Amino acid sequence: MIGKIIKIHSDFYYVQISEKNTIFECKIREKLKKAKISIFVGDLVRIEKSSSKESNQAAIVEILPRNNYLPRPSIANVDQVIIVAALSQSKFDFEQLNRYLCQAKLYDIPAVICINKSDLEETLKFKQKIMDIYTGIGYKVIFTSALTGLGIDELKKVLESKISVLSGMSGVGKTSLLNKIHPDLKFKTKEISVKTGKGTHSTRHVEIIGVPIGKGKVLQIADTPGFSHLKFDVVMPFVINELFDEIKKFSAGCYFSDCLHLNEEGCNVLTNLSKIDSTRYESYKTFTQEAVEYKEKLRKEGHKEEKSSKSIDTGNNEMKQFVKLGMQARKKARNTEKQKINLISILDEVYYNQED
Repeated sequence: MIGKIIKIHSDFYYVQISEKNTIFECKIREKLKKAKISIFVGDLVRIEKSSSKESNQAAIVEILPRNNYLPRPSIANVDQVIIVAALSQSKFDFEQLNRYLCQAKLYDIPAVICINKSDLEETLKFKQKIMDIYTGIGYKVIFTSALTGLGIDELKKVLESKISVLSGMSGVGKTSLLNKIHPDLKFKTKEISVKTGKGTHSTRHVEIIGVPIGKGKVLQIADTPGFSHLKFDVVMPFVINELFDEIKKFSAGCYFSDCLHLNEEGCNVLTNLSKIDSTRYESYKTFTQEAVEYKEKLRKEGHKEEKSSKSIDTGNNEMKQFVKLGMQARKKARNTEKQKINLISILDEVYYNQED
């Protein structure tokens, strides 16, 4: 049978078979474990049911090819990312919003911006600023309130007929929005921490939820734990340019093809900074610096030389020098130890197979 992983909890994988609308509790076959294949919620898998007819237990025997995936939150085969941010926070975090948007773009998944808790923000001018920045570069922006119901119908239309993942920091109201879309779901929510002023986790794992909205329609939404430590420290600096369309547009006119648009001469982006929103450019600089540090880290690791000796503290306030075995000698020694060659077993095999 083929089904979709809708939840992963401990070592169990919960797979929904759409034809029967049945959920199987699954383990992974040892072959897949040894292959060390990453398995995400949203993955389509082939399962084999246990011999017991009554049991809803099965084993995952194959991971089918993915259309796409996001490493954070870990999910596969989604149509769009709904990035939720809260307008009620004392300072709106443009950088975090840009991080989520750039990650979605990096993995080629369409993104929609949902500004929640909008009923608590009276400054229409600030809302307009957000609209101007992000609709101007092609993003859809929805203002919602899980308290008053503002924008919920518009959000439902965006979610309809697509598999969506809600993403954003803790405390922005992702779970509250789900409860507002369908009150009977009654997911647990937590208050903002008085001590830190930040949200606390109410969602502990990624889970795809079927949300009924009437007339036989069911929304497929993945609720995810909030997180804030998303960094661009696994990509090269030139990649960041591709994640900001408004910067990429001007970068073609730069004098140097490898221009990072920070302080280089002949940079067309710097010449046109007045046409780029300042919060977006500041985010670009931060992400580029993270990528530059990653590149430098790789460079240093690539030039690391193995020393011929090592020092060990003997415990008597003195360091003792030991000569290290060469890489080739160590590899040979480890392989020999691992094989544990038994002469008798070799002779037995020769005898029974009648080998020369």
